[in-house]
Amino acid sequence: MRAADQDVLRVGNCSGFYGDRLSAMREMLQDGQVDVITGDWLAELTMLILGRDRLKDPDTGYAKTFLLQLRDCLGLALEQGVTIVANAGGVNTPGLVTAIRELATSQGLSPQVAHVRGDDLTPRAAELGLGEPMGAHAYLGAFGIARAVASGADIVVTGRVTDASIIVGPAIAHFGWGREDHDALAGATAAGHVIECGTQATGGNYSFFTEIENLDHPGFPIAEIHRDGSSVITKHPGTGGAVTVDTVKSQLLYEIADARYPGPDVTTRLDTITVEHQAPDRVSMAGIRGEAPPPEVKVSLNSLGGFRNEMTMVLTGLDIEAKAELAQRQFMSGLTTSPAELTWALTRTDIPNAPTQQQAAALLTVVARDKDPKVVGRAFTRAGIEIALGTYPGCHTLAPPSAGSPYGVFTPGYVAQSVPEHEVVLDDGTVEVIAPPSQTRPLEPLLGEPAAPGDGTHAAAGPHGEPAPTCAVPLGTIAGARSGDKGGHANIGVWVRDERVWPWLSAHLTPERVRELIPEAADLPVQITHLPNLMAVNVVVENILGEGVAYNARFDPQAKGLAEWLRSRHVDIPTHLLPSTPEDHR
Repeated sequence: MRAADQDVLRVGNCSGFYGDRLSAMREMLQDGQVDVITGDWLAELTMLILGRDRLKDPDTGYAKTFLLQLRDCLGLALEQGVTIVANAGGVNTPGLVTAIRELATSQGLSPQVAHVRGDDLTPRAAELGLGEPMGAHAYLGAFGIARAVASGADIVVTGRVTDASIIVGPAIAHFGWGREDHDALAGATAAGHVIECGTQATGGNYSFFTEIENLDHPGFPIAEIHRDGSSVITKHPGTGGAVTVDTVKSQLLYEIADARYPGPDVTTRLDTITVEHQAPDRVSMAGIRGEAPPPEVKVSLNSLGGFRNEMTMVLTGLDIEAKAELAQRQFMSGLTTSPAELTWALTRTDIPNAPTQQQAAALLTVVARDKDPKVVGRAFTRAGIEIALGTYPGCHTLAPPSAGSPYGVFTPGYVAQSVPEHEVVLDDGTVEVIAPPSQTRPLEPLLGEPAAPGDGTHAAAGPHGEPAPTCAVPLGTIAGARSGDKGGHANIGVWVRDERVWPWLSAHLTPERVRELIPEAADLPVQITHLPNLMAVNVVVENILGEGVAYNARFDPQAKGLAEWLRSRHVDIPTHLLPSTPEDHR
């Protein structure tokens, strides 16, 4: 790593998930100057996919798209002195190292390649009280990556580490931070959290996307990390998308639980972050406080939950409810097996007097789950096939019947910081042990200030305390939001851009109100955290995703659109807090 500035490290991220834009690494290298390129490939679902890959072929289990990017860009990265750090090792980091060296040799190149290991706890899962999952991988921290970068490695690959660690590790190596530099580590963690999901920081998946010009091909984000841990989030000049205070806030609120963001190296206090516009496409984050990390690290546990099958029948035109009832009765009477789980859902996508047939259609979906593939196989699909000519008029399905397919279950586990054998393997084969942090704290949630009771109108009352006049409009008229999965839970970070609206939002979004706006959460625990510095409220709806994203518990199994659904719900907002432009009230 040849950083030109000893007080600033420029880290660009070129991947936010397994399947992200293949050209991103070359764009990052060609469109401007960076010191480090990072890439995140490992969502919880990806670990399950890679684990299944390796069961079929022991030589796989890593992100193959990372190799495609290296094949295109390795020579250019070496020429520019740019270090590459990626968690693309998945469940077979040594296998990826071998593949990288073979690729480099074929191109006549000889990069130094180091890797981090110790996250795989699968062989020890039972003795550690984690059961017998298909895969058990601890979320390692950044100090192994830091040692690899400091050794002069051109490429550093890891398995399961926290998403931000791939950004924090190079910063530790560059600035020489130690375990006790909690504020600096927290600042770098916040920067890593913002850029690790790629173009979500530059306008992608952003509530106010219509305000951003040139979003057709957004540039990938860069964090300019400073010695004290503060940072500036930016992108290469001339690339698409935008970096604004709100795109940064949106990503800060993504997949968090409360005001304390715990990691293996530091606990980042999200309630201390100050986000400010510095210049076009330049947003600073400062004032971030860090605390000692928790005594335990999280473990990703992926198991085979059983087998799943579904059938979706299309109901068109009139008498939708009666058609659905008939189809369900006939299906159930013809079903010769008894799946452990059988769920029905009628989705009313139809509208009266529809101008197209598709707009006149509703969907009736039946889903079966069982440990035995035969129970959800032909016996299940036959029940739907046999009624086809003797059921409601216009009967047809979205897809032909299929055999049941396996589904995975994700559950989080926790082990002591000292349990994973965190090691870095340098290019020459030297193995160095990375000691766990000596200072930890109990993992205690910080829920923030309790929300005030009521509907929030008191927060914008008139001069004599009278209720302010309100108008029923979508919540998104005055608020942005971003949602994501946290195992079986979902988080929704909601923020406002007008400081006048913040008191209303903080009072309005109570657990009871969230359950009203999201009926699926009616019987579920809801946690609320206030983040006044960000003028944001974080909502966690527990168990709404069942047993994780692979379980497919709902229409949107990763809760990606949950925030936009919430924004579309109508609430009574004080009229003087609404935008002045009438069309903005829609």
